[in-house]
Parts: sequence; structure tokens; C-alpha cells
Amino acid sequence: MKQFSSTELANRTGDVLAAAAQRPVTIAKHGKARFVVLTTEQFEAMQQSLDTRRSVHVSELDDAEASALISALQDSIEND
Repeated sequence: MKQFSSTELANRTGDVLAAAAQRPVTIAKHGKARFVVLTTEQFEAMQQSLDTRRSVHVSELDDAEASALISALQDSIEND
């Protein structure tokens, strides 16, 4: 991943954004990477790949899903 300093970000914003359009870049402050600049498309793709949650009404669960839910709830009640 290409890295720019915070000073370079201030002085060469266009170059930083051009690089970030190709792939994520890091912004370093005091020599340590502190921020990442990436396109909204890259960010949204990353968010979608991390978020595996879904929402369904309990009436829509099949038997295996209902059993898994009940088991997880019982485990939570007993251990949390």
C-alpha cells in the first residue's frame, strides 16, 4: 500500500487522491500510518464483505435455523 505523510496530503492532495483512486493509500503522521484513503466503492465493498448479518421474522426460519437460534439464546442465557 502506498503511503503519504500528512504534510504530503496537505501539499499534494491531487496526487494522493489520484493514487487512492487506484488502490487504498495510507496517511502517516509522525512516521506512523494513521489513516487510510480509499474510494467509496472500495469502502462499500469492504463493508459488505464484513457484514454477514441478515434480518428475518421468526416465522420465516426453517427448522435448522430455528434450532440454531434457540440453542444460541439458551447458551447466552446460561453463560452471559
